Amino acid sequence: MHMLVALSGWRPMTVRSTKYESQCNATAMRKASRRLTALYDSTLESSGLRSTQYAILSELNRLSDDPPTLRELADILVMDRSSLGHNLRPLERDGLIAMHKSTEDKRCINILLTESGKSRFDEATPLWRNAQNRFKAVYGMKEAATLRATLLGIAYDDRLAVVRY
Repeated sequence: MHMLVALSGWRPMTVRSTKYESQCNATAMRKASRRLTALYDSTLESSGLRSTQYAILSELNRLSDDPPTLRELADILVMDRSSLGHNLRPLERDGLIAMHKSTEDKRCINILLTESGKSRFDEATPLWRNAQNRFKAVYGMKEAATLRATLLGIAYDDRLAVVRY
């Protein structure tokens, strides 16, 4: 804990060379995303899960009382359904999730976390927490919370959604 207190005055690193600068918000976000994905993937490696898979299991665990449909889960994760389907296949193959037709609407498929999936999620959670703590130690607890709120604001801002004509 003393490490976090010592870093409370920390400020984000500024890019000192034009070699690394980008005027594109999407490019900057992707660079940061690749760095964080590598951190989380590396930390989760011994669990056999990638960060995207852990995120899916986390949402399914959170929603276990009311399993989401494919469409709902895609919306929650801000993914298109085909990408989500691609990410769900290995989880289903490994028995971590199950897909069942909705009892309310047979056209809808509910995604459920299996007992095996819950167990794997529980095993991976301390590893995920290590990655979280490492990021907070480097970036700062308050700064990490602010960044997360900003990113979620961007992720769920319908004004930025793709409009197809």
